[in-house]
Amino acid sequence: SRFMDLPTCELPRLGEIADLVTSVRLSRIHKGKLALALRNEGYIPKLLQLFRVCERVKNTEGLHLLFDIVRGILYLDKAILFEVMFSDECILDVVGCLEYDPCLAQPGWHRESLTKRTKLHEVIPTRNPELRQKIHLVSRAQYIRAIIMPNPSDFEEGFLSTLNSFISSSKEEILRGLQQDEDFLPEIFAKLTNEATAGEQRCELVKFFKEFCAFFFTLPEKRDEFLQTLAKLGFLPILEMLMGVDNRQVRSAATDILSYLVEFSPAMVQEFVMQEARQSENDTQLIIEVIKQIICSPDPEFGGDNQLMEILRALIDPEKMLTMASNLEIFEFLDIFYDHYIHVLTAPLLADTSEEWYEIGNDNLNFFPFEGQYTLIYLVDNYQTAEILASVLELLSFCLERHKYHMKIYIMNKDLLRRTLVLMKSKHKFLALCAVRFMRRIIGLKDEHYNRYITLGNLFEPVVNAVLDNRNRCNLLNSALLELFEFIRMEDIQFLIAHIVENFSDALESLKYIHTFQGLKTKYEQEKDRQKEKPN
Repeated sequence: SRFMDLPTCELPRLGEIADLVTSVRLSRIHKGKLALALRNEGYIPKLLQLFRVCERVKNTEGLHLLFDIVRGILYLDKAILFEVMFSDECILDVVGCLEYDPCLAQPGWHRESLTKRTKLHEVIPTRNPELRQKIHLVSRAQYIRAIIMPNPSDFEEGFLSTLNSFISSSKEEILRGLQQDEDFLPEIFAKLTNEATAGEQRCELVKFFKEFCAFFFTLPEKRDEFLQTLAKLGFLPILEMLMGVDNRQVRSAATDILSYLVEFSPAMVQEFVMQEARQSENDTQLIIEVIKQIICSPDPEFGGDNQLMEILRALIDPEKMLTMASNLEIFEFLDIFYDHYIHVLTAPLLADTSEEWYEIGNDNLNFFPFEGQYTLIYLVDNYQTAEILASVLELLSFCLERHKYHMKIYIMNKDLLRRTLVLMKSKHKFLALCAVRFMRRIIGLKDEHYNRYITLGNLFEPVVNAVLDNRNRCNLLNSALLELFEFIRMEDIQFLIAHIVENFSDALESLKYIHTFQGLKTKYEQEKDRQKEKPN
């Protein structure tokens, strides 16, 4: 009673076999019995032989049934069947069956893709034949999982759990084996830096090395030793090179690796950045590569921006530097950052944020790299431009809070706030909101120098104009504008209150119903009365 009777494996009975495989999906016991029967009767090789016959005679109905049968057998999720189906003898015919999905107008190209993928894995340097075979096995399993995995809403929790466990445990076995090979890391680094390494091979290598790093960072007892090995082998210059490669997948994997390093060993990366800042005058430094990818990526769907911004914050955060540098060294680093690097970050903002910026009728965003400098010329208020500028303002706000002395000098020298407030004319309200929040952070510092800079430059004018333009709207931008003035009133910043009332009270007269502006006027008059009462 342990086994299940199977139909004879022949073409006329393919429909009966497909029904049998489908019927057991909801019963764990029946799935186990069917898996044992398939293995013990050598049934899978017989099915694959029928596949070759059907493909040769172009039997479309038989090929569609074999697709359902092979997929159904994989859905049984039994390790004893994976051993057969992923073997060298069966794998190409298995993925061949999966090419003939009845839902597709044309067959897929899975065999060609898998063969190409196998050749790419040959680039992974290991002399251990068992490890190499295991690498191929995992690659096949991952590829098949990607083909047969339905939409998340179409399967229950724990679906294909055996296949997932098989892949995870095999990967761990591979990585532990490579860990014992002293030549593995030097060889993989040599291949990554070798100009003769083809683009697809480099991509496969860096993705594999990303998994290798992720595995080691999950082992606290091995982590420090691994980081020391990376430092000894000079990996950060290699990572810097990979960050600049003209291949999105390579850059994405390199960004993930850098993110691991910044999370688990920020001191190592910061020390490297500081050394580069002291020694190098070129524009291929790691910190520039990070900034460049934040502001220069022409692909709006590339999802690495937030990750890159977190990396940059970690690299320029003085609080994190204190673990490996003195206050003097941190100040020296910030001097270098503001002398050599911040202009790359602010290039989109300073490029063309003039009063005419939003009046140019061109729908293109142009990138002009010249003489090693990465400069962007923005010709229109499009969505991608707005996203990039919003990211820049978020990073500048971080600098405003963490680099108070250096940022103050930079803002005033470049008249940065005036250029930022031009963005309040953007049709994208989230960008206008970013500009208001940037000014709010400056005012929140309650710094006398900033206050004088704002009043002398008459920088409240675009803000007041925005209030008047949004007077009848209830939105985040209007709320942020009113909160800015309310903060000034509540904190009783008399220097700014006097400037606002003396210069804009007539313009704001139409907003009497908003208590904030009435409160500013009251504060101003109270202060004048106090001044009169004081003896000379």
